[in-house]
Amino acid sequence: MAGNSIGKLFRLSSFGESHGNAVGGVIDGCPAGISVDIEFIQKELDRRRPGQSPFTTSRSEEDKLEILSGVFEGKTTGSPIGFLVRNNDQRSKDYSQFKDKYRPSHADYTWDKKYGIRDYRGGGRSSAREHIARVVAGAFAMLVLKKYDISFFAYTSQIGDIKIDVCDKSQVEMNPLRCPDEKKALEMMRLISQLKSEGDSIGGIVSCVISNVPVGLGEPVFDRLNARLAHAMMSINAAKGFEIGSGFESAKMKGSEHNDIFYTEDGKIKTKTNNSGGIQGGISNGEDIYFNIAFKPVATISRTQDTVDREGNETTISVEGRHDPCVVPRAIPVVEAMAAIVILDTLLEARLLRE
Repeated sequence: MAGNSIGKLFRLSSFGESHGNAVGGVIDGCPAGISVDIEFIQKELDRRRPGQSPFTTSRSEEDKLEILSGVFEGKTTGSPIGFLVRNNDQRSKDYSQFKDKYRPSHADYTWDKKYGIRDYRGGGRSSAREHIARVVAGAFAMLVLKKYDISFFAYTSQIGDIKIDVCDKSQVEMNPLRCPDEKKALEMMRLISQLKSEGDSIGGIVSCVISNVPVGLGEPVFDRLNARLAHAMMSINAAKGFEIGSGFESAKMKGSEHNDIFYTEDGKIKTKTNNSGGIQGGISNGEDIYFNIAFKPVATISRTQDTVDREGNETTISVEGRHDPCVVPRAIPVVEAMAAIVILDTLLEARLLRE
């Protein structure tokens, strides 16, 4: 199976399944001498951890990080960083009925046809539990990027048709949905609670801002920074759409409205607007990079649905077990992590080319 790695110079290869012994990864290319803040990395894992609130799956996992290699006396050595997080609360029996049935909008059918075998317990390798490895690698990338003062801020900007009116950064970790609008967060929670009681789920949008990115990251043509970010974000489970800057609203605008006019302030070139989302010609221009990712409703719902079995016979399926009614809140640390991986990877490329 290919496609288990991301990055060129800062590279993550992940392994593990939802109901296997553990999920983990190997990070290659992390610079040596970086102080490893284990508490920070664990905090990032805790933000993604299941069982955080009534709005997430009730699966109870400690998600305790174990570093196996690449760190000595609290600092990175420059050698591959091996790590894992053990699975402790699997309930594989909840998935026995899926052995021969395909869950609608899951990877069951496609994986079965592609590989001829699949781990039906919690989705196996296709489970979002694989994201643990991404969060750990992203946290290591953030530790490196601290010296450049590059920061990442993702938040819930929409659940269903409920959109935020204000963005108060201080509110994001004050509610379980990680929504920066206190009033809208309450509306979102009521909506999710209602749908959960009906055995249904709902989608939403995660917005992300990357600040203090230097000018010059990204390569022209196929390795544009926006393309690298899109690839990373669309690799996240349940991601169905990506837009950067003014995104699809650009289609409604005239060039005179959309163009970001340059000006000079304190000897530094800036833009009056940021419809480009901090990237022009595939290269960062020094402005904030901002983008949105649309996440579909969680495919696993408790309502009885029509489906087929492996032989193509029509049947029904009723899903039991513990599942998120909305994936958006737990996707936020994953979005930040993937953004950090991409930014560090392109930063290392830029340094290499200059040197």
